[in-house]
Amino acid sequence: MACAQCVPLKELKLIELGRLMLASIVRLMLRHRLVVVVVSLALCAGGIFAAKNLSVDAFPDVTNIQVQVATVAVGRSPEEIERLVTVPVEIAMTGLPGLVEMRSLNKSGLSLITLVFTDKTDVFFARQLVMERLIEVSPRLIPGITPVLGPVSTGLGEVYQYTIDHPNDGQRALTVEELTERRTVQDWVVRPLLRSVQGVAEINTIGGYAKEYQVLVDPNRLRHYDLTLAAVDRAIASNNANSSGNILPLHAEQYLIRGVGLIRTLDDIRNIVLKELDGIPVYVRDVADVQFGGEVRQGAGIKGGYTESVTAMVMMLRGGNAKDIVGRVKEKVAEINERNLLPGGLQIVPFYDRTVMVDAALESVYRVLIEALVFVILVMIICLGNWRVSLVVCATLIITPLVTFMIMNYLEIPANLMSLGGLTIAIGLMVDPTVVVVENIFLRLSHATGDEPKSETIAKAAAEVGAPVIYGIIIIVLVFLPLMSLQGMEGKMFSPLAVTISIALLVALVVSVLLSPVLCDYALKGGSEEDTKIVSILKTLYLRLLYLALRNPKATAMVSVGSLLLAVGLYPFLGKSFIPIMQEGAVTPVIIRAPSISLDKAIELEMEATQLIAKVPGVVSVVSKLGRGDSPADPASQNESDPIASLDLEGSGRTQQEIEEDIRKALLVLPGVNIALSQPIAQRVDEMVTGVRSQVAVKIFGDDLEELRKLSEQVARIVKSTRGARDLRIERLSGQQELTIDIDRRAIARYGLNVADVNELIATAIGGKAVTQVFEGERRFTLLLRFPEQFRNDVESIRALLLRSRGSAGPEGIMARGGLLVPLSAVADIRVIDGPAIVSREYAKRRVVVGANVHDRDLGGFVAELQERTAKEIKLPSGYYFVWGGQFENMERAMATLAVIVPIT
Repeated sequence: MACAQCVPLKELKLIELGRLMLASIVRLMLRHRLVVVVVSLALCAGGIFAAKNLSVDAFPDVTNIQVQVATVAVGRSPEEIERLVTVPVEIAMTGLPGLVEMRSLNKSGLSLITLVFTDKTDVFFARQLVMERLIEVSPRLIPGITPVLGPVSTGLGEVYQYTIDHPNDGQRALTVEELTERRTVQDWVVRPLLRSVQGVAEINTIGGYAKEYQVLVDPNRLRHYDLTLAAVDRAIASNNANSSGNILPLHAEQYLIRGVGLIRTLDDIRNIVLKELDGIPVYVRDVADVQFGGEVRQGAGIKGGYTESVTAMVMMLRGGNAKDIVGRVKEKVAEINERNLLPGGLQIVPFYDRTVMVDAALESVYRVLIEALVFVILVMIICLGNWRVSLVVCATLIITPLVTFMIMNYLEIPANLMSLGGLTIAIGLMVDPTVVVVENIFLRLSHATGDEPKSETIAKAAAEVGAPVIYGIIIIVLVFLPLMSLQGMEGKMFSPLAVTISIALLVALVVSVLLSPVLCDYALKGGSEEDTKIVSILKTLYLRLLYLALRNPKATAMVSVGSLLLAVGLYPFLGKSFIPIMQEGAVTPVIIRAPSISLDKAIELEMEATQLIAKVPGVVSVVSKLGRGDSPADPASQNESDPIASLDLEGSGRTQQEIEEDIRKALLVLPGVNIALSQPIAQRVDEMVTGVRSQVAVKIFGDDLEELRKLSEQVARIVKSTRGARDLRIERLSGQQELTIDIDRRAIARYGLNVADVNELIATAIGGKAVTQVFEGERRFTLLLRFPEQFRNDVESIRALLLRSRGSAGPEGIMARGGLLVPLSAVADIRVIDGPAIVSREYAKRRVVVGANVHDRDLGGFVAELQERTAKEIKLPSGYYFVWGGQFENMERAMATLAVIVPIT
């Protein structure tokens, strides 16, 4: 009989051709079996090395490619910010290549524009494009302000947070002087040292008082010496400079000529001459108090509910390895503390460390992975009944994950709960191809007659089952194709799982075909092929069921069709959710108060809130960030706080859900606040990806802020009464009190003044003007010029501020040595009004957000009911419309993609 190889190629069936090719490959592996084993061992070593060098984090980074443009314009109202900064920048950014979304936030003194690009866009290229447009638009913005780009970080970027403490602090309230000193140490010692750590993008500081030199000019003494604020401004600015006289060749040497006139001390400022009066110099000290003070701040740090603190967050560079970066930061912190690099015995004390959660998450995954491996190995030994066969299967089962780690490292797939979870899921599937191949080889060797070489028997046996094994693995990989097709946040979350499973299965396929025959050649020697008792029992049960089904084909078909119809019928009643909530071991109860609250009052109330949180069993420590830090990309206002409550789940014996419920109940006693519980990473990711901090967000678009406010209140009532709603949050558009100084043009003309004169008084005397900077070695501090607090701390004092008139008379003028003085109230209408607290925009249109979390109910059903009720109960004016956002927006996009991909695959 002619051998199969002698048959003409054109007459071979495709499957036979594949079998012959596979047999040839196996023969090649068997001829060079030592090389195969050595290469396999080398791959194991490479896999171990790759596993140690994988980028590690707890969760996949789902943040989109975005660039933030932040512009600080101190004292400007939200509507002014929107009109004078945000709109021009938004117009300039339209049409950028790859731009898919643009949203902005306008608050008092801050414009924050977030530009979202396609995932294929390189973030540094996107930043370059944005910077080019900013250079073009900057001349059209408010003079003296400069837009800056936010840090190159992501929603997972806040990896390490700490406070500046002293071992003897105890539970006492720190003084203003102590807070100023610690803030100075943080800004000029700690921050530069930590920013030098590789992988750190930014250090955002909040709390304490940023040191500044203050010249508090007494207006009464100004009038006495016939001086103006502008004269003091010019005198100080012109008395703080060095100069260069080039070089002086002298004999055989060369000297640099330097004029040294920089301000060094408070006395240097006090002794600046303003004018001469009757031969006697008038100094700054004659008209002003010169002192150290703190810059006007919009945020504070609260520790433990008993004191303010200086708090800072380490931001990780986008794409960085969280575990490695935090490790390097901790090494630097330990060096700083051990070497006493901070003055006065101060120490860096961490209160949030991402590696704690990363280690806990990875430990859990690795434990499950090892348990799965051990379980599968035991099953193989018990079921196969031959220790040599089991040994071959186990060897291939060990090498497959290691090779998978190598490929993950090459493809830059980080190790996290999803990717390693995919590998764990694949353990049971990885063993299938090897079991089939090895079992068939063992069967053929058991029945071998010795007429052909052992290697030929192995090659034929492997080729015999090779095609079914390949088809089976390909089909399983295709099952995960829908997950790989997901885009946006859901794609970043689930794609690593699908890709890792697919990689592991393909590696297992290659190992089963190429390596397992070689190991069988070494390990197997033939023998009787008998089923173990367990396999015999399972076979008996299976055969009985099979015979029963074959004897009753109609009943079998009816049961199958009925099960299918039942599954299809039940599908519409299934709840829909997007991403399971992962426990981070820390809770962030976001607290929002009235927009008009002062920072001092907010600090007082926040201390009360943190004390309530700290008393909850299971809470280890509480540190709160209130308001805005020094990073312009931090948009929080003084009425918003993000306490981080670190939990001890093991020590307390409580679940995170139980602790969260107790925190929620404890905070219910606080009057007039909105509270939404989240977690540090979850909150940051939601805010950066979708622009909101809730699972469900109803975005209402329109032009008029008052109409938007009314509609948001109507939507909020519906949301609150919908089953499952919790942590209701309404974006408060109004409530920011404004002291408006409306200049009367006729009045200023009557006194010979212009708008600039009045604005200079408002900006300098009330707001304060940064005149120059004072250097202390490498450190530099602002020198601020303004009136003392008693002349600007209430409405009546501001109304009484005097302007120097260029005219000679007026009904409300006061004659003085230098001429007529006019009260501000005579040339302006000064009144308190209720202005907007925030103006949000998306797609270049105003919008307001009503957000809520969902509890004890599926997300899809909750939103479906909410959509139905809003459509029935709210009649939208012309030009106004709803957009549903938050996690629901991502879920809808994922469902739409799966609805197309799943039927195809």
